Amino acid sequence: MLKIQKEKSLRFGEAVLKLKLASEQDIQRVLAQQFKYTYVADGKSLHAKLVTATNPYDPVSDALRTTRAQLLLSWFVDGRKTLAVGAPSEREESSVLAANLAILFAQLGRKTLLIDANLRKPGLHSLFKLGNSSGLSELLAGRVQHLAVNTVLPFQTLSLLSAGSVPPNPSELLLRAPLETFLAEAARDYDIVIIDTPPATASSDFQAVAARAGGMLIAARPNLSRVNDIADMKEKILMTGASV
Repeated sequence: MLKIQKEKSLRFGEAVLKLKLASEQDIQRVLAQQFKYTYVADGKSLHAKLVTATNPYDPVSDALRTTRAQLLLSWFVDGRKTLAVGAPSEREESSVLAANLAILFAQLGRKTLLIDANLRKPGLHSLFKLGNSSGLSELLAGRVQHLAVNTVLPFQTLSLLSAGSVPPNPSELLLRAPLETFLAEAARDYDIVIIDTPPATASSDFQAVAARAGGMLIAARPNLSRVNDIADMKEKILMTGASV
């Protein structure tokens, strides 16, 4: 090992790879531990769509890190901690975007809370392979008194509040005062609060969440999203007084 390192002027990891004593994934995992960069090496405990956790060296992960940097510079400043994420339709998969961003902030060591406010068709718990027996709907309806969040392992600074039971009155629950109170408390306890919302074409629920979050990130996908739908959604968000 030392001989080939010296002869080829290789780093230890490069020498190990050349001698086929370990895989590239093994090297990346060791480096991640050394630099305290948490991700899921086996890719089994989380859905594959959570690429920032299961494949952090993928180009898609790099693109999402760019979005994280832009948000840190332009949104999460001056005491702002809360941001809603939404999309015109289900095609854009805003839940996947919200979840990946939450993971990225947790990888920075920021204490992050991810909230599933899609009370019509919740999905975040499935991405993280967690339960959904109790969550936001129970909290807003006054059926529980305490916040039931799940810590997402191995990300010690990432918590998920699932949507809970699908209620008969999601719009009314999201418009009630408890949501505003809860988000204010969350902003005191967490560094970053990201809220996933239902698609704009499904209901007006996203407006209620955007108004209380103060801003919304709109997810779009090439060759799938329609410009008119995005423009219409943006206009409806701005009507609430929130930023886009």
